[in-house]
Amino acid sequence: MDTLDNMAWTGATGGAVERQGVFELGAMSEENWIRVQEQNEKDISVIIGNPPYNANQQNENDNNKNRQYPEIDRRISETYIAASTAQKTKQYDMYKRFIRWASDRLADDGVIGFVSNRAFLDARQDDGFRKVVAQEFNELWVVDLKGNARTSGERRRQEGGNVFDDKIRVGVAIYFLVRRKGSSGFRVFYDAVGDSVRAGEKVGYIKDRTLADLEFSEIKPDAKNNWLNQSDSDFEQLLPVADRQTKIAKTVADERAVFRLTALGVNTARDEWVYDFDVHSLRDKALFFADTYNAYLDANDFSYSTSIKWSEATRHHFQRRRRVIYSEANRLQSLHRPFVVKHYFADTVMNDRLTGNHYEMFGHNLRQPNQVINLCMNGRFFYSVAATRLTDWHFTGDTQCLPLYRYTPDGERISNITEWGLRQFRERYGDDAISAEDIFAYTYAVLHDPAYREKYAIDLLREFPRLPFYDDFPAWADMGRQLLDLHIGFESVEPFGLVREDLGGDAKRVILRADKGKGAIVLDDKTTLTSVPPEAWEYRLGSRSALEWVLDQYKERKPRDPTIAAKFNTYRFADYKERVIDLLQRVCTVSVATMRIVDRMPREAGSR
Repeated sequence: MDTLDNMAWTGATGGAVERQGVFELGAMSEENWIRVQEQNEKDISVIIGNPPYNANQQNENDNNKNRQYPEIDRRISETYIAASTAQKTKQYDMYKRFIRWASDRLADDGVIGFVSNRAFLDARQDDGFRKVVAQEFNELWVVDLKGNARTSGERRRQEGGNVFDDKIRVGVAIYFLVRRKGSSGFRVFYDAVGDSVRAGEKVGYIKDRTLADLEFSEIKPDAKNNWLNQSDSDFEQLLPVADRQTKIAKTVADERAVFRLTALGVNTARDEWVYDFDVHSLRDKALFFADTYNAYLDANDFSYSTSIKWSEATRHHFQRRRRVIYSEANRLQSLHRPFVVKHYFADTVMNDRLTGNHYEMFGHNLRQPNQVINLCMNGRFFYSVAATRLTDWHFTGDTQCLPLYRYTPDGERISNITEWGLRQFRERYGDDAISAEDIFAYTYAVLHDPAYREKYAIDLLREFPRLPFYDDFPAWADMGRQLLDLHIGFESVEPFGLVREDLGGDAKRVILRADKGKGAIVLDDKTTLTSVPPEAWEYRLGSRSALEWVLDQYKERKPRDPTIAAKFNTYRFADYKERVIDLLQRVCTVSVATMRIVDRMPREAGSR
């Protein structure tokens, strides 16, 4: 029998919960049923385990979705999620379910010892989990073994190998949660392996030591329930750009941030089906998907053919008898990645998260004019890129969108800068002529300010930005307008004078590699672009420069989706080579000009 089927919990009182044994009899014998009943009536003082680490089924076509556990998930919802301030709270993974079960099952005096994903130690989405743990336990003793392979650059080097012989990609922690009857307060004792330690060395670190041998240091949780990477900045005193309350504000009186509407980028769950460089290929894919999906719908066939890509949302649409309606009107251009435009098919069934917020940003046809600041909010990097088109969820890495305008259902365009935000700026600078457009540009400049990014580096990885009040508002707004013009108008800036070197003949191998030392871009075995200035590489968006984003997106890859690979794998770099050369020259201009503007920003900006 499944452990998580055996318990439900109700009547939380004073940090404890009233126990009720709940389970499905299933195929259990009467003898086992009685044994489980008796077990449920006993206190448990020690629970040890190594729960599964996966948060989601990776592909709905696998038809191997995690089981549902309504009672455990209800407890997660009313504890970890209810206590969180994060927008994205992925808490229904199996290890969180087992921690929730164990926390509720443990006696008033007891210890939980688990080995699991270590993300709960510092992930933004786990702030509610950390808060609840501090309420339900008295001590946490943790050994952080690091090993998160889902990082990059210097952070990836520091994570080192994974203790499970590099067979998993998530970081790992060993920890003990201690509950002492009659005690109050919560203390965190933390030990970690060093940076860049290999997998075998991490095993030895644990194997060769007892708990008493480890060098634990005590950490005092801060007011926001952070245990690691705490910030002592004045970030909380700055002006909120947006927050959860702003998203759900119903009246002007509720507004307490600069931007009213925020939205996530479009989450398709099937990029290979709904994006393409070639408009004809996109049409073929969309028609095939629509015909296949609708045929199964008409046949009332719930076998979910693997010839198309399914997802949880698409299954829900299918169960509700919603059809895919192919229409040329649903085809538009979108920014898939920074400075990379693709044709996109905007059908609500074929996209997991194409929501009313996106239509509020770009109108009834998703084509109405707007300017949007796109923020990278993935907890690993912070940067922003402006756009005038719809952007993908992974455009910047967990993309959050801050539009300048909103569109009403009647099509009226209105400002997305709140009256509250407008008033803060006008009163602070004593200038009633400051407009929403000025504030938008000022915001964009501040988000590029190296001094701001350095001072608030930890804070910006955890939550929406906040704005300081810099001296000389007009100068900052002007720098913001220059950056907006560059990034939004990247396709029309003057191409940089890169030198093209051709060996002649047809290329046999696509390379698309940056050679920063030589100031060169190798396109294939026949063509190289040289004279790339050093500052062009300095304009970075996360782990890559803007130029490297372009190179990465135009590489030839075998599609992951088997149907796409078999029927629609038509992309060849040679067909886009001249377009890419032109794009690289323009993005080089954007990169150099961006760094020149950024370098003019005062390293010690004035009043905040």
